[in-house]
Amino acid sequence: MKMLFHYNWQVREEWYRWCEEVSGEELLKKRTGGVGSILETLFHIIDTEWSWLRVLRGEEDFKEDFAEYSSLEKVRELDARFRPEVEAFVANWNDGLEHRLLVSTGSDGTEFTDSWGEVMRHVIGHEIHHIGQLSVWSRELGREPVSADLLGRGLGNRR
Repeated sequence: MKMLFHYNWQVREEWYRWCEEVSGEELLKKRTGGVGSILETLFHIIDTEWSWLRVLRGEEDFKEDFAEYSSLEKVRELDARFRPEVEAFVANWNDGLEHRLLVSTGSDGTEFTDSWGEVMRHVIGHEIHHIGQLSVWSRELGREPVSADLLGRGLGNRR
């Protein structure tokens, strides 16, 4: 699981570099699917990752307001602010946490019980899903998307 978090972070950094070559107007343009724009999608990935970590730790979950982060620089700053906390949580992940239970309530009031391992895998899959949307939008802009290939990234050597 740790490897997939590192994969997501590496790919995210590559998307930031990809965004440096795109106008601010294009990064903020509302698009079909996803949560809105390219930047808003990156913001959403960061915010969701951090929010789930807070929920697992029993801390208050609150959402940042995208209006305060509507530039590539500000999205990167938010990531830099949240990432150390997430990295520490992931680095300290152990098998004993896998089956801890989280009881949560959906927006419709439905109660859910999921293991922490399921939540962590949900966070991983959530980012991969949105990275796929960025890839489609990249093609719509006539640009090559960031490679989503896991192989060749040297991630198998991490512990």
